[in-house]
Amino acid sequence: MILKTKYKDLDHTLKALRQQIIDSLNYCHSKNFYFRSPREMYYFFLPQIQYKNDPAGIELLQTAQTLFENNYHNIPGAGDCDCFTCLVCAVAALNNWKQRIVLCGNTKKGAVHIFSQIYFDGNWQTCDLTARLFNTHKKYKYYQFLDI
Repeated sequence: MILKTKYKDLDHTLKALRQQIIDSLNYCHSKNFYFRSPREMYYFFLPQIQYKNDPAGIELLQTAQTLFENNYHNIPGAGDCDCFTCLVCAVAALNNWKQRIVLCGNTKKGAVHIFSQIYFDGNWQTCDLTARLFNTHKKYKYYQFLDI
């Protein structure tokens, strides 16, 4: 399912993201998205995704299924950071990995990016599919960590 709504606020978006993660679980299971590690998962998905901005003024959240099938942009794998976070969170849940969401920005009240971290082998590992390397992300001034 694609959730396309006028952007309201961060709280509304996070609630919608949670529902999109839940709605992604069956699809991820049906596609057998089980991995030995977050690194393996990251490099499996990286060549399958393409960054594409949301339409102006619209918050577009795609489930894992709509990210790859019936994609809003008509390009399988096209989405933005919250679409990729939905995918990573659903796959992490499927694999029973402890995880959290990271909100970041350069002002205290202005989150401009979101990604996932997975606790694996005693460390938090960054799974930001907008980055080209595993366990890396763009630097921001402020970070907020939200457990899932």
